[in-house]
Amino acid sequence: MPAWRNISLWMEQLEEPLVARSSLEHDLDVDVAIIGAGFTGLWTAYYLKCHAPALNIVIIEAHTAGFGASGRNGGWLMGNLLGEDRLLAGLTPEQRRASFDLLHGIPDEVARVLEREGLDCDFRKGGALYCAARYPEQESSLRQYLAKLHAQGLTEDDYRWLSPAQLAEQIRIAKPYGGIYAPHVATIHPARLVRGLARIVEGMGVKIHENSPVTHWQPGSLRTDKAQVRAAWVVPAVEGYAPTLAPLGRYQLPVQSLIVATEPLPAGTWEEIGLSHGQAFGESSRQVTYGQRTVDNRLVFGARGGYQFAGRLRHNFDLTDSEVQLRRYLFSELFPQLQHVRITHSWGGNLGMSRRFRPHMLCDRQNGIALSGGYGGEGVGASNLGGRTLADLILGRETTLIQQPWVFNDAGLSALKAWEPEPCRWLGYNAMIRSFVHEDQILANPDTAAWRRRLASGVAGFMEGFMRSQ
Repeated sequence: MPAWRNISLWMEQLEEPLVARSSLEHDLDVDVAIIGAGFTGLWTAYYLKCHAPALNIVIIEAHTAGFGASGRNGGWLMGNLLGEDRLLAGLTPEQRRASFDLLHGIPDEVARVLEREGLDCDFRKGGALYCAARYPEQESSLRQYLAKLHAQGLTEDDYRWLSPAQLAEQIRIAKPYGGIYAPHVATIHPARLVRGLARIVEGMGVKIHENSPVTHWQPGSLRTDKAQVRAAWVVPAVEGYAPTLAPLGRYQLPVQSLIVATEPLPAGTWEEIGLSHGQAFGESSRQVTYGQRTVDNRLVFGARGGYQFAGRLRHNFDLTDSEVQLRRYLFSELFPQLQHVRITHSWGGNLGMSRRFRPHMLCDRQNGIALSGGYGGEGVGASNLGGRTLADLILGRETTLIQQPWVFNDAGLSALKAWEPEPCRWLGYNAMIRSFVHEDQILANPDTAAWRRRLASGVAGFMEGFMRSQ
């Protein structure tokens, strides 16, 4: 049995035995074949069965439910979609407001399913705190971002500014400059959610085969080493593992995010820090930090990882000392009292990044293909939206979900923008990341000259904007 419990803190904490379901041994004929038993595949199966219980659905999983990003993430369930401001910019104010409401409702939709199905995954809707916490430029960039959101029709009920004193009512950090509070975010135990969803869809009649890597797929069929599945619809729900299913790797590249978890912290420490209502938090830098206080009182904290040449998957997530220490440094900047706390777990995962950092939900009706991905690290919530949307697309349901600007209805893969060949994307990604690291080092030093601070931020901002626009 593979060491699946070592994937993450979340998988280790599962009470259930991690016994593999049967592998695919015989040919099948089904209505819908889903590749991948992660959040996207399971949500798609769930909503398909809700709307069309008679459908014959099979999920083919290379490892076990939750092996990929669904069992490895930071536990943020966001009512957002990566780049939503750009995606919605061309809509009328009324359409834009309706789309924002759709996105913001993702955590509530998940909560309804959890209540209906009796699934406990430590769901707490405490919102998110985006903090200006390490240097003064963060306050300026956050205020600009908030003004942009309000200009798009959002209100104080969606995103509101917190002064340092107001921020301290929820989280007490060493150098508060203020922050943004967003209520449309929940924290969860992701492994309990993904494993619970797998049991739920099985109870609805969906067959899941594990330890069955797909070696080939095409419209109407897929193959493993032992058997073939013929299907009216094929749903490659692989997100960051797109390179394993050509040609999807041209449109969705794997990048990594890396996470650490502390030992359970005493009540007195949490009284100093706050986070008493399940809030998610991050500090506003291009390091892309994210954290939460778990139900068992650990700090789980992550930050941007990397990209491997040619879009290769990272398989070894035994974090190096430097990878762990960077995350310790970042959370210790916020909470100096945790500088020497014991880190008990470290892990990471592959997530999917699409060109222009644009998520997509696509239905190729002619070839019977439906897919959702490019979540860019926000997939815990976006996958629920993706599953609902793919179900409506496959079933031909005329709903608000399929009318969104991130949906490509009745379109093939060519509707997506492909990444450039190597070494262009490796050079571009690393140039961008180096500019981000340089900016962070410059701004974190209070003695850096003003002109150097402006230059570092200008270069990093240009690189980020360039990558988003290509």
